[in-house]
Amino acid sequence: MGNMEMSVSSNPKPRFMGLRGDKLGFAISFIATTGFLLFGYDQGLMSGLITAPEFNAAIPETKDNPTNQGLVTAIYEVGCLAGAVFILCAGDRLGRRRSIILGATVMILGTILQCTVYAGYSSYAQFIIGRIVTGVGNGMNTSAIPSYQAECSRSKNRGLLICIEGATIAFGTLISYWLNFGVSYTHTEMVWRFPIAFQALFAIITIWGMCFLPESPRWLLAKGMEVEGTLVISALQDTDIDSPETLAEKKIIMDSMMAGGTNKNSQKATFSDLFTNGKTQHFRRMLLGAGAQFMQQVGGCNAVIYYFPILFEDSIGQTRKMSLVMGGVNMIVYSISAMTSWITVERLGRRKMFLIGTLGQMCSMIITFACLIPGTQGAAKGAGVGLFAYIAFFGATWLPLPWLYPAEINPIRTRGKANAVSTITNWLFNFLIVMITPIMLDSIGWGTYLFFAVMNAIFLPIIYFFYPETRQRTLEEIDIIFAKGHAEKTNYVKAADSLPLMSTEEIERASLRYGLTYSSESSSIREEDHTKGSGSSSEATRGIVVSETDPSTA
Repeated sequence: MGNMEMSVSSNPKPRFMGLRGDKLGFAISFIATTGFLLFGYDQGLMSGLITAPEFNAAIPETKDNPTNQGLVTAIYEVGCLAGAVFILCAGDRLGRRRSIILGATVMILGTILQCTVYAGYSSYAQFIIGRIVTGVGNGMNTSAIPSYQAECSRSKNRGLLICIEGATIAFGTLISYWLNFGVSYTHTEMVWRFPIAFQALFAIITIWGMCFLPESPRWLLAKGMEVEGTLVISALQDTDIDSPETLAEKKIIMDSMMAGGTNKNSQKATFSDLFTNGKTQHFRRMLLGAGAQFMQQVGGCNAVIYYFPILFEDSIGQTRKMSLVMGGVNMIVYSISAMTSWITVERLGRRKMFLIGTLGQMCSMIITFACLIPGTQGAAKGAGVGLFAYIAFFGATWLPLPWLYPAEINPIRTRGKANAVSTITNWLFNFLIVMITPIMLDSIGWGTYLFFAVMNAIFLPIIYFFYPETRQRTLEEIDIIFAKGHAEKTNYVKAADSLPLMSTEEIERASLRYGLTYSSESSSIREEDHTKGSGSSSEATRGIVVSETDPSTA
């Protein structure tokens, strides 16, 4: 991990890239957001290329063929799915840094494959392979980056930082839309070769930055590298290595890992861990994260983002040039609305943003399909208003939240795998929606938007009853929310609402109460629990304290 060979005593104030504290946190956020800027750029890239005459001349199979157009666009999600599966299997072994570096490198290889396509030389097959390879790299990055950002952030700004990261998806899409529009005037192969090649710049920046930034302190401690983990905690918090603040933060992280069975002496996390409940509620928390990604995709976002220019051409009857311009304007709205999440995420909280966004998206889709029913061009302009309103609500809420929520809702033992499952869910349904949207528009027209309106209506009660608030909570406090809900047999939303924000000392006491603390000082309590028959000997030897109020030690 770079310069980690130093001893704790020899360097009481470690630095990375010459930075520590807030400056180091900014550097981590900058590189993480660059990775998501690349994600957003690639997300909007094909919308302006897929119907370009120059692109169709190089890949004739895409000309006037909605099915092949959908396949070329959507096959990228298959690669992303494969990349997320790779992180699910190997991410915890590789670590967050190496996963991100590898993902960006794979994206560059995919970019080269796409740029070197020539008509008459199996161009269709090569382009599809290039799209898949690029997708693999992006799937790896979108699985690893949110976990890395969450584990390197403080609770007070974790939501903000990951929302900024998520919002850069919109900026990346904005760049790709207007770049596509600008090069469309060249009327040469630059119309599509240059925009595809340009994405390599973001990947190179990501690789360069990650070569010098630290590994996640939680991952290091989970792998038994306590000296290295302590160095990173010290650097991130801008405290001395042996200061009380550094040692307290390290202890809380270690306690959380011990309670979840994550430490150098325990078995590594397995797939079966994702399906356990008890006080850690691994399975429930995985479902919450994956559910957020599912709802993001099935709510209709990529039907609008990927196909906005085509929607304006086919559904509203605009020219290709005007459709590209309106697509670019829509992305400006998208980017501005995404920035509002930076203010609201820690003020309104996750739950309110989820609910407001879902309600807004539902109403926007209702406006869109209602204006398309008459079949006149004048009425169809109202559908354009609906699409603009949809992207504004989406950008302000559902764009960043599904990347933030899984990264913070899952515990350290399963965070890497559970976040990968969430990302797999995203790409699986991303592929489905992108693939079927042209077919739905061709076969049922305005019914496409009715379908998305109904899906958003279904999501409202799910969010209200099952998604607890995590605003301004440390990752260890979130563990306590689920332990409290399990022990007290209460709804987890109510458990979160009834639990006040906690200090370091209060977290330690609550961890002890709900059986989440590993502490040699609690031997007397363990002995009392053992004599009362409330705990097993195996638990006592592991040092896991189980409160008398916790009816299950599963």
